[in-house]
Amino acid sequence: MSHTQETVTRLLRGWARGDRSAADRLFARVYSELRRIAHRQRRRWGEERTLDTTALVHEAYLKMAARRTPDLQDRAHFYALAARAMRHVLANSARRRGTQKRGSGAALTPLDENAGTMRDAPVALSVEHADRMAELEEALAQLERVSERQCRVVECRFYGGLSIPDTATALGVSEATVKRDWAVAQAWLYRALRDRPPDE
Repeated sequence: MSHTQETVTRLLRGWARGDRSAADRLFARVYSELRRIAHRQRRRWGEERTLDTTALVHEAYLKMAARRTPDLQDRAHFYALAARAMRHVLANSARRRGTQKRGSGAALTPLDENAGTMRDAPVALSVEHADRMAELEEALAQLERVSERQCRVVECRFYGGLSIPDTATALGVSEATVKRDWAVAQAWLYRALRDRPPDE
């Protein structure tokens, strides 16, 4: 384990014991990595400039920091929690847009690692991207009711950019299970989005 990983683990343990200053120091330690994750979301959701990276990082951190005693075991578990927080921030952003255009023929959102292009200037989430994001969130909520573990795998891989080994560590399962769940979840979500009635 590297020195950085040791420090993150120690800060996680302090946060779990209720040390709020440990949570703040942890944020400073992992800020660059959280920004990298947020940049990935900007690439994924945008041919245009759709997300404010700094705002996404800070809102996600505030959601995590609101947990008084997080059950965090290690670095991978922390980034899994960060991925879930970013999912919720993005879903809330889409809901705030109040989109009414679902089923209007927008392209399906691919669950890949390198979609889109990154822009630097912060701009509000566009209506089209909010539509796509809201549809994906609804499908993911349905998947969560069918298989919570597969939903967590999607959060780790799609929203957090975690590797298969890190996802396996975060969720306490084998790498083979992660690979299988990831493949099944992608197929399930694609069908759910493809089969959505156009008048919904």
